[in-house]
This record gives sequence, C-alpha cells and structure tokens, in this order.
Amino acid sequence: MSKYSSPKNFINRELSWLEFNQRVLEEAKDNSNPLFERLKFASIVSSNLDEFFMVRVGSLATQIEAGFDKPDPSGLTPLEQMEKILIRAHKLVYDQINCYNRSLKVHLKKENIAFLKPKELSERQLTYLKEYYLKNIYPVLTPMVVDQSRPFPLILNHSLNIALLLQDDKKGHEGIFATIQVPSVLERFIEVPSDNENITEKIFVFLEDIIKMNLNELFSGYPILDCSCYRITRNADLTLDEEGAEDLLETIEESLKQRKRGSTVRLEVENGIHRSLLKILEKELEISKDREYEINGPIDLTFLMKLSNMKNYEHLKYPPIKPYVSHQFSKGESIFSSISKEDILLHHPYESFEPVVDLVREAARDSKVLAIKQTLYRVSGNSPIIDALIEAAENGKQVTVLVELKARFDEKNNIHWAKHLEKAGCHVIYGLVGLKTHCKLLLIVRKENDGIKRYVHMATGNYNDITARIYTDLGLFTANPYFGEDASRVFNMLSGYSSPTKLFKMSLAPLHLRERFLYLINRERQNAREGKKARIIIKINSLVDKEIIEALYEASCAGVVIDLIVRGICCLTPGILGISDRISVRSIVGRFLEHSRIYYFYNEGEESIYLSSADLMSRNLDRRVELLFPVEDISVKKKVKQILEVSLIDTVKARILGSNGYYTSIDRRGKEFINSQKFFSRASLKDSEYNNKYLSSNAKWMEEGFVPVLSNEKFS
Repeated sequence: MSKYSSPKNFINRELSWLEFNQRVLEEAKDNSNPLFERLKFASIVSSNLDEFFMVRVGSLATQIEAGFDKPDPSGLTPLEQMEKILIRAHKLVYDQINCYNRSLKVHLKKENIAFLKPKELSERQLTYLKEYYLKNIYPVLTPMVVDQSRPFPLILNHSLNIALLLQDDKKGHEGIFATIQVPSVLERFIEVPSDNENITEKIFVFLEDIIKMNLNELFSGYPILDCSCYRITRNADLTLDEEGAEDLLETIEESLKQRKRGSTVRLEVENGIHRSLLKILEKELEISKDREYEINGPIDLTFLMKLSNMKNYEHLKYPPIKPYVSHQFSKGESIFSSISKEDILLHHPYESFEPVVDLVREAARDSKVLAIKQTLYRVSGNSPIIDALIEAAENGKQVTVLVELKARFDEKNNIHWAKHLEKAGCHVIYGLVGLKTHCKLLLIVRKENDGIKRYVHMATGNYNDITARIYTDLGLFTANPYFGEDASRVFNMLSGYSSPTKLFKMSLAPLHLRERFLYLINRERQNAREGKKARIIIKINSLVDKEIIEALYEASCAGVVIDLIVRGICCLTPGILGISDRISVRSIVGRFLEHSRIYYFYNEGEESIYLSSADLMSRNLDRRVELLFPVEDISVKKKVKQILEVSLIDTVKARILGSNGYYTSIDRRGKEFINSQKFFSRASLKDSEYNNKYLSSNAKWMEEGFVPVLSNEKFS
C-alpha cells in the first residue's frame, strides 16, 4: 500500500454527502436569506434525505444482508458505514426540525402565516373544517384494520400514514391496529378563514390533523386509544438485468413497480407515539430501532417547497433575475450565422437557455437542415426541446434521440417522452447495455452552399429548460469541423457498434476519459518536479474516485498547487502534511445549485481548460457515457477562468473543508464580502455600479479575466 492509499487519507462518501446536506441546512438557518428561500432549503434537505435513504442506505443494507464486508477507501465496512451514517443522520434530522420549530415557524408567524393545531382554532374555524372534511377528505379515505382475516397492508414508499390503536374488549389490553393513508392527492395543508378581520393573515391546518379530528366517525363503536403519524422509506436501489432484457423499456417499467415493494430502510414517526403502535410497526415493517426517527413536528418537510411558492410574498423571496440573451446572438440573425462566426459559451442561469431551444426550433424549420441528433438525460415535464424535435421529425428531418431510461427517479418521465418521440417518427435509442448515457450533446447537420456543415452544442448540464433557471451550468456552441466530426462518431457509437478509437477534440467515458484525466494531472506533476509552475483548478459536483484522488495527492507532493471547488461529496482529505498540504477544497452552496464541471491545468502557461458532463466518480469514468471537451477560443477561455476565479474568492457562500472532514465558513475579517452567485447575477443584469466597484478594486484581473489567485505569487 502506498502512502497515498492509506484509509486515513480518505473521507467516507456517505458521511461526506451528509455534510453536504448539513451545508444546505445552514442556508435554511441563515437569517440573511429571504424567509421563503430558507423554507426551500429546509425542504431540499428532506427530499435529499429521502433519496439518500432510498439509494445509498438501501444499497448498504443490501450489502450487509448479503454478508459483504469489504472496506471502502476510508477503511469502513458496510456495517461500520451504516452505524456512522445513522448516528450522523439522526443529528441532522434533529437539527432540521429544530430549525423549523425554533426559527422558520416563528418567522412565518411574524409574517402572519401560521400552522395551527385543532385545539387552537375557534368554533367557527372548526365548523369550517368539519364541512371541508365531509365534502373533500372523507370520500377519499380508506381505513384499514389488521386482524386474522386482513393482513398488514402494503405501505407505500414515502406516503404519510396514521397508525391507530383501537380498543377491543375481546382482546384485552392488546388493542386492534389500524392504519389510514393520508391522501397524497389532496393538499398537505388546508387554509382556514381568519377570525381577525383587521389584519391579513394566512392560517393553515395540516391534512393529517383534520383527519385525526374526525377519526371517531371512521371507527364508530371502537374507542381510539392512540393515534400517530408515520412514514416509511423503502430500498429503491434495485439492479436491472439489462443483459437478459428483451425490451429495456418494459424492464424499467417493471422495476418502477418493484420500488414500491422494497424493504424498509427508514421509519419516521410522530414524537410521543404509543409504544404499542411502535412495536407493531417495527415488527410488521421489519425495522430496527436505530433506523427509527421520532419527529418533534410535522413529518416530511417537503411541503415547505409548496408553501414557499405562494403568491404575493415576493418580499420574502430572492429578487428575480432575468437571464439575458448573449449579445453574440444578433436579433433577426440566424443562430447558425452567429455560431459560424465564433464559439459561443453560455453561463446558465445568468445567461438565458433560450438560444439552446431556439437552435433546435430553427433547425426543425430550416429547409437546409438534414439531421438532428441529441442526447436527453433529464428533461422538463413540458419540454420545448421535445416539442422542437417532434416538429423536426414531422417536417421530414432525420431525428435521432438518445433518451436515457435509466436516469434515476426520472425513468417514468423519460419513458413517456420516448414513446411520444417514437410516435412522432423520431429514431429513439434507449442507451447502451450496462451504461448510462450522461453526456450532453446536440449535433445538427446542415447542407450549405459550400457543402455539409455540422453545428454542435456541448454542455455540463441537462437539456432542461426548468433546471437551467436554477442550476449553474455551461454550454458551448461551435461550428468547428473537428468537434462536428467527433460528435458524429459519438452518435455512431451510441446508435451502432462502432467504437470511436480516434477523436480529434473530445474524450469519452468509459473508453479513455479516466486515462485523459490522469494524463493531465500527471503532466502538471511532472512540470512541478522539473521546477516549473504547476497548477490545477477543478470545479465539480463530486470527487470520489480513489485513483484520481491518489493522483492528486501525488501531484500535491510534487509541488502542484491544487484548488478544488466541490459542491457535494468530497472523499479527498486536504491539508494532510506530506500528502495534501498544497490542496484546498471549498464548497459553494447558495441560491443556485452549482452544477458546472470545469477542469483547468496550467500546462506551462498554455492553459488547458476543459468542460465536462462528468464528475470525478468511478461511475462517471467507468459506467457512464460522459464527454470532456476543450475550451480553445481565447474569449471563451477568459470567461471560464473568470468563473473559476470569482468562485475561489467567494467569502460569503463558500465553506472550506478541513483535514477533519468538516466544513467551516471563511473568516471574513479583513476580507471583502464576495458572493460569487450574486456577482454573476449582477453581471448578467449589467449592474454598472457593482461592476465598476470590482473594476476599480480589481482592475487588472477584470481586464484580463484573471484574479490574483492565479498570479505568480500563488506559486511561490
């Protein structure tokens, strides 16, 4: 074992993910954020935890059940990981509900928005709720009793339920168990009229509390000894037998049904639940106490997302930003003409995603366009991209679309669109066996006066007009024939059996992307050994891959200065003496989800800069089709460097990872308050006052697209 591969040099992946969710929770706690935005962050923590338990904890549970005990790079076996995860997750959940009870709920009340219990309501309000219950809720309810003739029912994943203990004189003290699903088809919280006519206020009551008010009518003749809410999470990490599948679409549709029946990996219960009820749930759901979470408040805070979208509360939200359309797309000019002049880079959400949609629309209607080829991983529910592709097919274009059916939790949506596209006459590919196609690539083939010309769009994020408003991503338009040739070869691989052995510009996973990254890292290491300046900056979502991490350690030891901007999971430990003392790691969590992947290598001053769909994870490098492409245009290079530079001087939303595996805020004493996302937002609005401030204080780096972080002093 080399000194780089020692378990003490690695942070466990799952614990690192929980620390990321802690950083999201910190945004919910931050009073400087608008109140409704804080609600969103608290909701995101809940939805993140749901997925974490379904997939990551579910996977570990499967490994433990199978007797798998191989340690991960941090030295922890699956069982040891599970023990540490559950301890950390309990702390996170406790912290989250405290944030809701002690801060969010209090601040909502100050804004005259209150969630009340039935005992806090007036007679008038109770009468209103009784009528509402009889008319809207009662007809939907299905009470289920468990006895000798009626077994314990299948409890749906993530459904909210009410467990009841009914008195039965024949059964003595045991009581009868019953359960009711809180209907997910109804609103989670119901507004009741205010009794105060002098002020504008919103009063809500939770759906489950309204049902509890009326339980006696559902079980007349059987006194209710106790009732409590509960919710389960099932293991959704189900593997597909793609090799033996005759029809991949049917196989995935069947796997979605199996998710409903996965084993229980988490049980959330209302605080103070009757011990008898809890014992029944533990027995029937086959779950241990360490996977139980007593919630001192409403179970499942994802409802806060809907609350945050209420109208007429704009003062409690971030001020809207209107993404601007790049000046490189001239009004009235064909997009093809604009791209022919120069490479164009868009930085979403600060710059509009509309040119991407317009490119496909224009291609659909342009008589010179012969073919459109595109990969789709996650698309919106009402996708203009899909509409444009359908229009193109109807107009006689040859349209080829790779729809990745295995995009986790988007399978149902993608199946819908795949069928829709096929019906319209598009040639739909479902991806490659054993691999997810995660690359973001669009190719348009056009017949022009001087022959066939190819237009390419490559991106770090999905072709999704909704997430393009809330994820930071980069997309590059080019008419460079070398990229066009590469794109054709990639699509030929996806639709046929050819393997692109030689690509001019792009690097492709799983064929040779890992080797490319290792080459670029090792080139900087060699330069450092020869006494040359050497620098690596990487901005990604996750850093997990062991071989890549060890290569970064080795480069650091050789003298390479390495700055990592990793939003989520980071298994690399910075600041280890003699291992990673030249490596810094920061995470930025803010209004927008940092999603762009940028790779910078100093390369003796020649500066190699790449964009990619891939994070540095084994799954991206070995089990997915991913794309890495270089940035070569000088003006585009400057733009990408500025994104890196501003991210590296963020003092507001950035958190620094310590060698102990925990993140801390930046000490701002003597430093300027710089919020990188606000910088780009204001730059997109062309806020001259804000930009002039930075031009005056940092005139040199703004002029060159550089900040002092990359100056010579950094290398000394």
